[in-house]
Amino acid sequence: MFNLNSFIRIPKERVGILLGSEGKTKLYVEKHMKIALEVDSEDGGITIKLAKDQDDPSMLLRAKDLVTAIGRGFAPDVAFRLIRNEDDVFDLIDLRIVFGRSEADIRRVKSRIIGSEGKTRRLIEELTEANVTIYGHTVGIIGSYEEANIARNAVQMIIEGCEHKTVYKFLQRKRSEMKKEKMQLWETPKDR
Repeated sequence: MFNLNSFIRIPKERVGILLGSEGKTKLYVEKHMKIALEVDSEDGGITIKLAKDQDDPSMLLRAKDLVTAIGRGFAPDVAFRLIRNEDDVFDLIDLRIVFGRSEADIRRVKSRIIGSEGKTRRLIEELTEANVTIYGHTVGIIGSYEEANIARNAVQMIIEGCEHKTVYKFLQRKRSEMKKEKMQLWETPKDR
């Protein structure tokens, strides 16, 4: 129906992850998103085309997010959140935009985001229920809009130099707010 396509490039070392063993990951994505992926293993170029039976052009953008997520370090099963839940979003923070080409600053802030033995990244994930990956010069986030937004704000606080304890308090406060909102959704008007 539509003759739309999109082109992106992912790191060459991530092409095999996108393809999967015997091409299974690629096939899964194509089947569930009703798209076609043309993969150039030499340079990491990926062309995404809508399948003939796909009548939703927005799926092209969603597929682009999924391929980019895998390219920027997410395991396919985590990136598949974008297939399983249409409310989940992918967010990408490019640390080069913040620090220019200063590799020392990028390394330093990546270490702060990861934390000692992965503690900070793990806490961001646990308290927001979003998934976070740090790969190259980027920080990737997958979650509901609210989860991803809170995780992004926490990462931004770290980038800006906030102390970890300040970030942890922010995350705990946001977690409590999210839990309270979820509880209110389940209450009947009579309960309020």
